[in-house]
Amino acid sequence: MPRDTIRSLLLIDENAGQRRLVSAIAARAGWRTVVADSSASALKTLQSAQGRSIEAVLIDQQADTPALVAGLRAGHPDKAVHVLTTLDDLAVAIEAMRHGATDYLVKPIAPDRLLAALDAVANREAIEGELRPMAEKLWQPLSFDEIVGAAPAFRATVAIATRAAESRVPVLVEGERGTGKEMFAEAIHAASPRAQRPLIVVDCGAIPANVIDSSLFGHEQGAFAGAFDRNPGRFVEADGGTLFLDDVAALPLDTQARLLAVLESGRIWPLGARGCREVDVRVVAASRVSLAEEVVAGRFREDLLYRLAGVHVAIPPLRERVSDLPALARHLLDRIARQPGLRDIDITDDALTLLGSYDWPGNIRQLQNALFRAAVLCDAPTLATADFPQIAQESFTRRRSPKLEPGHRLPAVATGGVMLYTPEGHLRPLEDIEGDVIRLAISHYRGRMSEVARRLGIGRSTLYRKLGDLGIDSAA
Repeated sequence: MPRDTIRSLLLIDENAGQRRLVSAIAARAGWRTVVADSSASALKTLQSAQGRSIEAVLIDQQADTPALVAGLRAGHPDKAVHVLTTLDDLAVAIEAMRHGATDYLVKPIAPDRLLAALDAVANREAIEGELRPMAEKLWQPLSFDEIVGAAPAFRATVAIATRAAESRVPVLVEGERGTGKEMFAEAIHAASPRAQRPLIVVDCGAIPANVIDSSLFGHEQGAFAGAFDRNPGRFVEADGGTLFLDDVAALPLDTQARLLAVLESGRIWPLGARGCREVDVRVVAASRVSLAEEVVAGRFREDLLYRLAGVHVAIPPLRERVSDLPALARHLLDRIARQPGLRDIDITDDALTLLGSYDWPGNIRQLQNALFRAAVLCDAPTLATADFPQIAQESFTRRRSPKLEPGHRLPAVATGGVMLYTPEGHLRPLEDIEGDVIRLAISHYRGRMSEVARRLGIGRSTLYRKLGDLGIDSAA
């Protein structure tokens, strides 16, 4: 989002403290927060001139939340609507989604989750509907035995992580956003001798640079302006256990130097303290960018990289292990069914084929979110291709709009055996494409014309008329 663009968020919340927290977090992403303490006040604001600038609504869950969401979506369909809830009230949040809520966030609010939800709103021309990242992680941690995936590269990664869990050395987990880096960190901790001690998670990218040192290493009372109380720091909280540093590449260089000193000495120096303290902490770090490339760019210390990468775990993206997608989808649907307000639901082979044709830039997290949204909104016992409209649209758009270098010619076959382009790169006539699609459908459904007509969305009489017009034999 451009820095000079101010977006407006309408927050419906009676709690003054939470209103201040949300406003402060949203401001970091360039959002201005408009506050309403009741549903009536919120509706009045949306109907005013100020309401035209509001792009998102955040509702602290109330008894009438589903009805309020339905009213907001009916009167203001262009507004994204998010619901704040607690883990005990997920069923109400899910019902709100069925009434049109875009997403929900679990309290207490995690800054990175709220910022991700707002970022999705700001970029909804690129990420829409089921492609919008869900804000919360609902699942319990998995052991290595429960991690799904049979692709050779992925199994090799799991084997490396399993062996690393038994040692004391730091582990560096690298992978694209949504590949499951935190899941691997949790599994490493659970399989280690430290499993009965705490696993402390720190999202380095979500903590402002001016307070990251205090958050990690602690501070004494009065160490700086605003230090009214003593803070032991995350290293002390993780003493005897594991400290997971997510998005470690976001650490400032001076903080990287302090982290290196702790890894080398096993001692921390809290801000304002007269002495140091020894800690026994196993560090697992994660990055969605290559730290080696960050070193070359001068943004990450080479000596710290060597310290963190006692064992290097590289998680392949989903597009490189698409053979795992059917098993992953069914595994995720099984876990989704355990959530309050949801039920067991299956998925058709056609839907799995559709999901397998998509390249999943958001990886496992995006797949999980697409399945979750489809399961929430589907009334049938089985998910079909129609339950993933945005995935289908994205796949079609990407195939329809290839990027060509000057002088490059498109291949004649686009997808599924249907030629969309001539060898010169021009679209074929619509009549020719329609004829190929009908022939493909007749072959795919083995000549069952009622099924062909149903799948093409036309009546049997219309189908037979088209066969005659196009000169297609029903045994094509």
